[in-house]
Amino acid sequence: MKCVEMFTDGACSGNPGPGGWGTILRYNGHEKELSGGEAMTTNNRMELIAVIEGLKALKEPCQVHLTSDSQYVCHAITKGWARSWQRNHWIKSDKTPAKNAELWEELLSLLDKHRLTVTWVRGHNGHPENERCDALAVQEAKKAAQTP
Repeated sequence: MKCVEMFTDGACSGNPGPGGWGTILRYNGHEKELSGGEAMTTNNRMELIAVIEGLKALKEPCQVHLTSDSQYVCHAITKGWARSWQRNHWIKSDKTPAKNAELWEELLSLLDKHRLTVTWVRGHNGHPENERCDALAVQEAKKAAQTP
């Protein structure tokens, strides 16, 4: 099984507002950058989409080491929150609906194909790949803001 490093970040100008996401995939010394944006979204949606799009870009099942500054994404995966929400029909333990259920559903389906480990890093703290993903996400959010 191939071992891939994935770095992700999302950004939003206003929350909700125009947003963007950036992903870096690294395998065997090669890097691929992915990015995109939406005119009206939230930061958490962009964080999720960054991971989803990175996993969708993989052509076969891989061992993926994800590095993200999103505690929302990291904790929901590593602490099993997302799987619990799914089992409970997208209702959280406090009996409120889980947000972004359709994105979580897609992400969990992708996680069934890959082996994932997760590392959380503090955002805007000098981590080179996180800073690059942030720059990609901000650039896409700016483009999305200019789209009529």
